Amino acid sequence: MLLQSGCLVAIHEKIQELITDFSPTVAAFEAVIYVQSYKTAIVLGCARGAAMLAVAGRGLPIFEYAPRRVKQAVVGRGGADKEQVAFMVRALLGLTETPVADAADALAVGLTHFQAVDKARLRVGTMERI
Repeated sequence: MLLQSGCLVAIHEKIQELITDFSPTVAAFEAVIYVQSYKTAIVLGCARGAAMLAVAGRGLPIFEYAPRRVKQAVVGRGGADKEQVAFMVRALLGLTETPVADAADALAVGLTHFQAVDKARLRVGTMERI
């Protein structure tokens, strides 16, 4: 079981280590999704909580994006499947190999945040010129 195995501590510590090593200024997460198994929901919620606590503990703002928004941003269609997301992540980032599904999803969330920030800057820039 996740709670007994020390995985939560490992997740928390690894996220803190990555923050120290790479000095990000924000963190982006995929919003909670619905799962059919309550056990899966609990495990995912615990892991997500450990990661968010590590980020919040370092004072980083947290942004969340719904799965459909991530798919829309990366593929252009909110109903895209995981293979399409992975293919587009590879293409957009110029990767030599297609990332595994979980890595592709994480990269897609990052790309979604980058796109959201870029659009916000454009809006602000337009308003300032008026």
